Amino acid sequence: MAASSTTSLPAKNPVLRRTHTATTDMDASTPSTAMGSPFDSPRGSASSTSLSSLGSEHAASEKVNYGKLVDTYGNEFTPPDFTIKDIRDAIPKHCFERSALRGYSYIARDIALLATTFTIWYNFVTPEYVPYKPARAVLWALYTVLQGFFGTGLWVIAHECGHGAFSPSKTINNLTGWVIHSALLVPYFSWQMSHSKHHKATGNMERDMVFVPRNREQHATRVGRMVHELAELTEETPIYTFLMLLGQQLIGWPNYLMTNVTGHNNHENQREGRGKGKRNGFGGGVNHFDPRTPLYDNKDAVKVLLSDLGLGIAIGALIYLGNRFGWANMFVWYFIPYLWVNHWLVAITFLQHTDPTLPHYTGDQWNFVRGAAATIDREMGFIGRHLFHGIIETHVLHHYVSTIPFYNADEASEAIKPVMGKHYRSDTRDGPWGFIRAMWTAARVCQWVEPCDGAEGPGKGILFFRNRNGIGVKPSAKPQ
Repeated sequence: MAASSTTSLPAKNPVLRRTHTATTDMDASTPSTAMGSPFDSPRGSASSTSLSSLGSEHAASEKVNYGKLVDTYGNEFTPPDFTIKDIRDAIPKHCFERSALRGYSYIARDIALLATTFTIWYNFVTPEYVPYKPARAVLWALYTVLQGFFGTGLWVIAHECGHGAFSPSKTINNLTGWVIHSALLVPYFSWQMSHSKHHKATGNMERDMVFVPRNREQHATRVGRMVHELAELTEETPIYTFLMLLGQQLIGWPNYLMTNVTGHNNHENQREGRGKGKRNGFGGGVNHFDPRTPLYDNKDAVKVLLSDLGLGIAIGALIYLGNRFGWANMFVWYFIPYLWVNHWLVAITFLQHTDPTLPHYTGDQWNFVRGAAATIDREMGFIGRHLFHGIIETHVLHHYVSTIPFYNADEASEAIKPVMGKHYRSDTRDGPWGFIRAMWTAARVCQWVEPCDGAEGPGKGILFFRNRNGIGVKPSAKPQ
């Protein structure tokens, strides 16, 4: 990134990285309403939904006593005090421009990479050219990794389509996204709608749709203990952490689509009554495929069915190809790369929203600006910036203005850092290896969220990760 930055790393917390970017000149002509406005905030008045008011719950003119709030590493925290208007005004006008032609050039590149890799392996990684069988196995394993990278790139572009960041045309966005996501066994419209709700409630313990952490009571129930016993439990074994992480990476994505496993479980509050008696988990009636699911409204049924139609066409094509070329071949050609794609999208999403420095909010303390700031940018080097189209490196910006195309996201990210100041989070140390290490750190450290011991008043609605592995701030001795 072009702008200079300074990083403060407390000696006791070598994993933490908070980036503060020096102030730069802003384009005074930047429009403040270039994108659709988020509409949720802690207060219900009309004024609370304006661009200028979607900041902290209380304006700077009123000092609020939150008590002492500290993240998992003991760093003091205060809620953001800027507004969504401040963010949008800082972004250069040209960053909002979208081009279908440019978007299709990236799709063509990704498809070319997939096709070229398949052609080379299909024709040359054969007994004729590579007679040693173990060598062929290693090369075909490499094939699945590469195809997983390229397939994830296409997945990200379809995700851009779902946000309207691919093109100014809604029809082009939806048709392109529907085709690509269906080919990757993603229910395009169904996931688009639930993902939109995630963006409108990021960090909200009651309404978020992605990686909602367990609270203290839920975690205690999971390990079969009373709430007050959590701080006294012995450390979780590393092998147990590894197995949980492995399960998340292998089946986390399909499990989410089928059971809403990491989304909120407050379906009784669905406004049309579709959530009565429904819950997350197998057999709970909450998924991305049934038009009757409480994730959607009655008017969304046609979109859910169109998503199912796309999946049906893709599955039919895969069955034909499996019968035509053999299921063992299809397993290597498509299904193992598909698992790699699943791995990457789960890892990316998990690490964008799970970090020892990030807060979560109860419903009465949440607003859009606070939620969007409860995300973190990471670094995956060439793979992240080119093959994954920067989705890892510019995610904080994406939560403030999700319709900025990925090829303008670096510049826009630099523009909002001075506005966010200490509230901008990034962990870019060691690039790709740091990204992989962060998965282990998050799994060990981020077990549940609870209020800080020193929280007062509204501060009790601002929650941070705690754990029973003896890492960072100890869990509260007296659960609140």
